[in-house]
Amino acid sequence: MRAGAIVAGGRSTRFGDSDKAVADLAGTPMIRRVADRLGQVVDELVVNCREDQVEAISAALSDHTLDPRFALDEDPDQGPMAGIATGLGAVESEYAAVVACDMPFVDPTFVGYLFERAESHEAAVPRPDEWFQTTQAVYHADAMRDACRRALERGEHKIVEPLFDLDYVVVEREEILEHTTPATFENLNTREEFEAAVERL
Repeated sequence: MRAGAIVAGGRSTRFGDSDKAVADLAGTPMIRRVADRLGQVVDELVVNCREDQVEAISAALSDHTLDPRFALDEDPDQGPMAGIATGLGAVESEYAAVVACDMPFVDPTFVGYLFERAESHEAAVPRPDEWFQTTQAVYHADAMRDACRRALERGEHKIVEPLFDLDYVVVEREEILEHTTPATFENLNTREEFEAAVERL
């Protein structure tokens, strides 16, 4: 069993007034594009978000074959680490792929590869440049959830902090490019990035 956890609880402040998770991207809500791609390589799907997002996201994901479940932020605005912890706390599988809701070009084949790389470890995290891609990575769900909670208790908010508590594998740029293209990590934060993505689709 493999799980997918989509993190959607951010406030999309750079996106204007609307919630980018459900923004229409070439005729399909962005989160639906992520769910459809992730759904090709996982057996269950969990969406982490705020309570005020549930109705719109439910509509965007209606009739999805995996019937996504919601993991709601008890204390919104704690940042992506808290969202990851909440999402992973709701999965039933041992391993879960965590993907941000604003990565509509996520490559399911690459996510499948990350599951393979994570086997017998607690995480497989891509590093296409100097930064870790923690919101397109595969984690041992319990281990990462607990590591996130410990980091939050210590007052840490950097999303890489929990990794240092884990036995993690780094998937470096060369290895990434053997399996996918950098587009898999592209995230849409602004209206301009969104419009450019619409043209590509």
